[in-house]
Amino acid sequence: MRESSGGRTAARAAGWVAPLCWIAVLLDGFDLVVVPTTLSGLQQEWGLTAGGASALITVGLVGMMAGALSIGALTDLFGRRRALIGAVISFSVLTLLCAAAPNPYVFGALRFLAGLGLGGCLPTAIALVNEFSRGTRAGRATTTMMTGYHVGAVATAASGILVVAPIGWRWMYVVGALPALVLVPLMLRHLPESAAWLLAHGRRAEAEVVAGRYGLELEAPGAGAAPATGAAAALRTLFGGGYLRNTVAIAVTSFMGLLLVYGLNNWLPGIMREAGYDLGAQLAFLTVLNLGAVVGLLIAGAVADRIGVRPAGIVWFAGAALLLALLSVRLPIAGIYLMVFLTGCFVFSAQVLVYAFVSANHPPQVRATALGWSAGAGRVGAIVGPLLAGLLVSAGLAFPWGFYLFAAVGLLGAVGISAARPRRA
Repeated sequence: MRESSGGRTAARAAGWVAPLCWIAVLLDGFDLVVVPTTLSGLQQEWGLTAGGASALITVGLVGMMAGALSIGALTDLFGRRRALIGAVISFSVLTLLCAAAPNPYVFGALRFLAGLGLGGCLPTAIALVNEFSRGTRAGRATTTMMTGYHVGAVATAASGILVVAPIGWRWMYVVGALPALVLVPLMLRHLPESAAWLLAHGRRAEAEVVAGRYGLELEAPGAGAAPATGAAAALRTLFGGGYLRNTVAIAVTSFMGLLLVYGLNNWLPGIMREAGYDLGAQLAFLTVLNLGAVVGLLIAGAVADRIGVRPAGIVWFAGAALLLALLSVRLPIAGIYLMVFLTGCFVFSAQVLVYAFVSANHPPQVRATALGWSAGAGRVGAIVGPLLAGLLVSAGLAFPWGFYLFAAVGLLGAVGISAARPRRA
C-alpha cells in the first residue's frame, strides 16, 4: 500500500512538468499574434508606415532567433529548470515594459529583448518534457505540449477583440505579462531539474533521486558526444563528423517548416481574398487554421510514437505540400474552410515533429543546444516566409503562385528530414 501511495504521489508531482511547460509554450503563441493584434493602435498613436509596422513585427522574431541559438546552449550548461524560469521572467517583465513604451524605437528594442527570453522557452521546454516522458511517448509528449502554442495564438487574437478597442493596445502587453504572476511561483515550487541533465553533468546522486521520485530510467550520455563542459563543446559536437549531417538537415527542415507556419499565419487570409473568396472575419479564418493545428498535433504525436518520428515527419511535410497545392483549386466557401483546417493539421505538426526528432536523437548534454539550433534556424524561415508572401501579394501573384511556392517549401522540408538519420532508439 505504501508503494502504491508513493507511486501516486510521484505521478502527481511528475504531472506538473508537462502543464508548466505547456503554459510556457503558450507564451510563444501569444507573441506570434500580439503585434498584429495591436498594430492598428500602434500605427494610430505613432503614425507608423507599412515599413515601420513590418519592422516592429520582424524585430521580435530576430530576438527570438538569437534567443533560441544562445539560450539553448546555456540550457545545456546551467540546467533546464533555471533556464526556463529565467526565460519566462525576462519575457514577462520586458513585455510589461512594452505597455509603457514612449515611442516605436523603445518599443522595438523591448520587443527584441523580450524575444531573447522567449526564444529560449521553446527548446528548453521541449527538452524538459521529453526527458520526463517515458521513452516511447516522446513524439506525443512534444506534440501535445506544442498545442499550447496554437491555443495561445487563438486566445490572444480573441483577447484583442475584448481589450484593444475598449481600453487600448497597451493593455494587451499587460495581459501578456500576467501569466508570470502565477506561472513563476508554480515553477519555483513544482518544476524539477532533469535527471538526464544532472547525470550528464556528473551529479549522479541527485539524478538518481530525481529518477526515483518520478519513476524514470536514467538516460546515459550518448557515445561520441562532448562532455558537458560548456556551450562551445556542445556546438563542436553538433558540427562534428558524427552529427554534422543531421545538424545541416535539421536546419534546412526547420527553416522550411517555420517559413510555412509564419507565412500562412500572416498572409493566408490575404491570399484567399485575392482569389475572390468572401472569407468573413479574418479572426474566424485564422481560428480554423489553428484549430486544425491543434487536432493535427494530437494525431501526429500518436502516429510518430507508432511508426517513428522521422517517417511521420516525412509524411506530414509531404501531406502539407499536397494540401497547399490543392488550395490553389477554387472551391465553395465550406470546402475552402475544410481544406484550410486540413492544411493546419499538417503544416504546423510537421515542424513540431522536427523538434521531436531532434530531442529523441541527441544526448542530454547537447539536447537543448540542438533544439536551440533547430528553433533558431527556423526563426530565419519565420522572417523570410511573411516577406516572400507579402511580395507575392503586392505583385498580385499570390494566387495561385503563393500556394505553389508554399507546396515546394513543404516538399523541401520532406527532403530535409528524410536526409537526417536516427542515431539511437
